[in-house]
This record gives sequence, C-alpha cells and structure tokens, in this order.
Amino acid sequence: MMEQRVQLETSRLQTQDELDGKKSRRERNQLGQFATPTALAREVLTYGLALLPDAEAVRFLDPAIGTGSFYSALLSTLNGRSLAAARGYEIDPHYALPARDLWRDGPLDIHLADFTTAKPPKQGFNLLICNPPYVRHHHLSSEDKARLHTSSYSSAGIRLSGLAGLYCHFLAHAHQWMSQGGVAGWLIPSEFMDVNYGRELKRYLLEDVTLLAVHRFDPNDVQFDDALVSSAVVWFRKGKPPAKHEVKFSYGGTLALPALSRDVSVYELAREAKWTRFPSQGVRAATGQPKLSDVFVIKRGIATGNNKFFILSIEQIQEHKLPMQFFKPILPSPRFLDVDEISADTEGNPVLSNALFLLDCRLPESEVQERYPSLWRYLESGRVEMASRYLCKSRPLWYRQEERSSTSFICTYMGRSNSKSGRPFRFLLNHSRAIAANTYLMLYPKPEWAEKLMNNPDATRRVWELLNRITPESMLNEGRVYGGGLHKLEPKELAQVPASEIVNLLREV
Repeated sequence: MMEQRVQLETSRLQTQDELDGKKSRRERNQLGQFATPTALAREVLTYGLALLPDAEAVRFLDPAIGTGSFYSALLSTLNGRSLAAARGYEIDPHYALPARDLWRDGPLDIHLADFTTAKPPKQGFNLLICNPPYVRHHHLSSEDKARLHTSSYSSAGIRLSGLAGLYCHFLAHAHQWMSQGGVAGWLIPSEFMDVNYGRELKRYLLEDVTLLAVHRFDPNDVQFDDALVSSAVVWFRKGKPPAKHEVKFSYGGTLALPALSRDVSVYELAREAKWTRFPSQGVRAATGQPKLSDVFVIKRGIATGNNKFFILSIEQIQEHKLPMQFFKPILPSPRFLDVDEISADTEGNPVLSNALFLLDCRLPESEVQERYPSLWRYLESGRVEMASRYLCKSRPLWYRQEERSSTSFICTYMGRSNSKSGRPFRFLLNHSRAIAANTYLMLYPKPEWAEKLMNNPDATRRVWELLNRITPESMLNEGRVYGGGLHKLEPKELAQVPASEIVNLLREV
C-alpha cells in the first residue's frame, strides 16, 4: 500500500510538471495556480488530522484541488484512520481531467466546476484543506465581484471589499460546507492580516468560528517558487469561540516546530490592526506619541496606466517632435536613482543623467489634433492599446494624468531588508519640481508645518535627516512583507510610523 502511494505521488508530480509546462507563467499567475509542494502538503495534513478526534472518520474537502497534492498527502498521513468521503473541486479542465484519471481507483470525487457557484451537500466535511487560487481583485470582472460578494455574505455573513482577492471568497463560501466542529486549514497569502480588505475576514475568524492557529512562513523561504507571495496557514474550527480564547501565532520553521510562537487572546487580536506583528511582538500600547500623519499628508505617486508610453526621455520627446509644454519632470524608478538628494537646474528640472518627463495633456482631442499634429500622431499611435486600459478609460481624457504637485520629501514604496544599506526604504530630498510615479510615496507637509518650511531650507534638510534616522524596524512594523523578503509600505501604513523628533523640531522652528 505504501509503495502504491509513493508511485501515485510520483505520477502526480510528473503530471503536475507536464501540465504546468503547457501554460505560461503569466497564465498561471493570472489564474492563481500555484501547486503545493509535497513536503508542505504533508506537513499541513499531519497538523490538520491532529486537530480531529482520533475515532472520527475523515470527510475531506479541497475546494481547489488541482492535481490533488493535499489528497495525496492525506493518504500518506491517515495512519489507519477511516476515510469516509473525499471530494475536490477544480475549475480548470487542464488540471481536473488528468487528476480524475490519476485518482480514478480511489474514493476521491473530483468535480469539474467553480467551487464558488457549487451548492453545499446535506452532510458537511470535517476536514477542509485548501490552497485557493490567488487571483487578485483586478483580474476579476465586475460581474464576478458582484456575484462573489453576494455569495460570501449569504454563505458566511462576510461583507468583503471589492479589493479582496478570490481566496477570501473561497474561504467565505466554504463556511456552509463544513460540519459543526469541523476543522479548516487554509494556505493563503499573509497580507490579509494587515490590509484594509482583510478586516472583515479577521472579524469572521474572531467572532464566527474558533480561530485555532496562524502560522506564517518566513518570507525569505518562498513556498511557491513562482509566486511572489508570503504564505500563512490559517486553522479554525467551525463553532463560536469560548470565552477568553487564545490563538497560537507562529512564524518560521515548520508547523510542528516553528522558530517563534506566541498565544494571543482574541481580545488582543480585535484591538490590533496588524496581525503580522505576532508572534515576534506583542500588542502595541496606545502611546499617544506623534506619527508621520501628524506632519504629512501622504499620497502614492501617480499611476500612469503605461509608463513606457507616458514617461519619455528628452531624446524620445525630440525624436517625436513633441511640444515640451505638455511634459513635467518625473523621477526615474528607485533602482535607477543612485542619489538620495535631487538637485534642480534653473528651470526646476532634476539634475540627473537619466532625466525623464511625464506626458500630461489637458486639452481635448479636437484641439490637440488641430493645434499639435505631432502630439496627435503620438497619441494616435497608442490609442488602441492605451485608451481601453482600466486606468486610462476611467479618466476624463485617456491621456490626462492624476493631479500631483512636487514635494521636498519622497519615500520609496518597496524594498528589501537585505539591501546594501540595510534599509528597505529610502527617503529622498527633492529640490526639483519633479513628481513621482507609484513606486514612491509623496509626503506633503501639512499647512501649519508647510508654512514654516517654505523658506527655511535648513529646517527642510533637518526634517529629511530625521526621516532617514527612523529605524528600519519602525517602518517594517507598519508595512507588509511578500515572498523573498520584499517589503511594501502603503500611504496609511507609513503614516503610522512614529515621528516625535520631527514634531519637536518643527515646533522649535
């Protein structure tokens, strides 16, 4: 029997490799198709089975079964336990049909269907294990979003944001498929623990089910070698939590032997917005100390819709004979910016070897066509590809950019903690009139401070120096981390970083 299971898993892995090879990486990324490695699948099933009573027959469900990595792991870890039922759902026939053929001699019932539209059976499942498709919200149509929103609320009472990924809807839809007291283990991106769209999911985990454990993998150890995502396994039991319930948070290592572990009460979890603080840190105390939000209004740099088309060098502008009055300076990507202080020429343009300019025209098409034929020709060359893009078609004019003014203080949006400087984020001092794209965050001093800084270059420089003295830990505590150790800061997250020294300085100016 053991030899047969080994042979089946070997066949499954070969089948998985062959099927993955017939799809491009981009296709699988858009559909969120990342197969679970064998060792991880067995680790998850071993942990999940231990949460069920020994004498209870297993009724297994995988709502996104693929070729059956979790089912294969289940067979290897049952250790004599009774398997009463096994069902899987797979929407893609590319994987579902070969999986059916592979497991045809066993009890696994594979449905070629979209799990989020399937109706739950009368008898629920007591062991639900799933690595749901990591499909980001912008790959979902408005019709699918509306349907999923309705389904998630009717199934589990979860009102998910339009920014929620497909995996959140999978988790919500599965609520009615579980038997009372049944256990679920979800291998999902850890970002739900920090982002705004995860609030409702966290409320569900704290109030409507009994959250048992959350294990977050070390982001430097990417679980899926072709997915830039930091993973977590979330375990819960169907049923309301008992009074004073505590949840085990663990990090790194394995589920059975994590590098760090801490029990956190549901009361503390309800108070803390960023669950990725656990287990390395505790709940933040309300200190009342100033934050960057007390000093700055923080905005993401502009999203152009297509940087290659809208951001040009001076040589490209001259080549196309484009009128310079429709361009404004914009900083190059952080990886191509080798200085942290940006000087300006007499016209306010940044003094950089790779100076770039953003096309931003506010004139209607009829006027552009009549008065600026070279610009009209350039716009026409990109109309078919650009005008139908999501960002471009939502604008009053598809070639008109967001409103952004320049600012002295700019921060990089993402970075790695293992960079040469040891600092994942850089603060720039901008003396030019350049704005920035959405790979940066732009910090605009609030009116009471802006007035003090307006004609005080010394104070401006001192504020910049204090920004760069903020410890990496203070910023990492507020941001989020992705696979491979990539850190990211959203405007609201940067706004929460402590800023006592900066406020004290500005009060004295």
